Amino acid sequence: MTTYGDALSRYITELFASEDEVLRKIWESNRDKGLPAINIRPEEGRFLQFLARACGAKRAVEIGTLGGYSGIWIARGLLPGGKLITLEREPDRAEFAREHFALAGLSDVVEVRAGNAHRLLNSLSQEGPFDFVFIDADKTGYDAYFTWALDNVRVGGVIAAHNAFRGGGVLESSGVDESTATIQAFNRRVANESRVISTIYPAGDGMILAVRTE
Repeated sequence: MTTYGDALSRYITELFASEDEVLRKIWESNRDKGLPAINIRPEEGRFLQFLARACGAKRAVEIGTLGGYSGIWIARGLLPGGKLITLEREPDRAEFAREHFALAGLSDVVEVRAGNAHRLLNSLSQEGPFDFVFIDADKTGYDAYFTWALDNVRVGGVIAAHNAFRGGGVLESSGVDESTATIQAFNRRVANESRVISTIYPAGDGMILAVRTE
């Protein structure tokens, strides 16, 4: 049986998800500005772009902007006239991301909102429903973010959440940190949620996927 690994990851990236000059510059800029190296991989970005277009997304929300790398992939998958609202806790990172979205020619497509995501989501509910939500922020907040997404994504809409594997930590039965324990519980919750069809996309650090069915 073929086992997915780095070699096949590179194969997918080279064939389907090769970064253009803008994405490469943003990756380098994130590093130069000292942002943590926790961006999604190119193949994961391409998958988010694919999902956004496959579900016909025009209105999308991203929880956790960082430097804007994943947001660019998502925004490029939206239907014409679409909009991505992305939330970032740190004002400096939010400003970096705005610069990167401008570099990608997406300033009219992406709006970066800075502040506490839980408070921002409360007001954002008035602007829904949404077609697509991507969660990639503080892991202890995933349960609350998913609850919000379920209430604010239309039927047929997609919810995705990064780091479903926690570097393999989800397989451990004891001695895990709080974030990993939270993701273990989160994965079980999504798997048993009756209002969605769900699974994990196993590239990178794993991505929980859920399509709202009711």
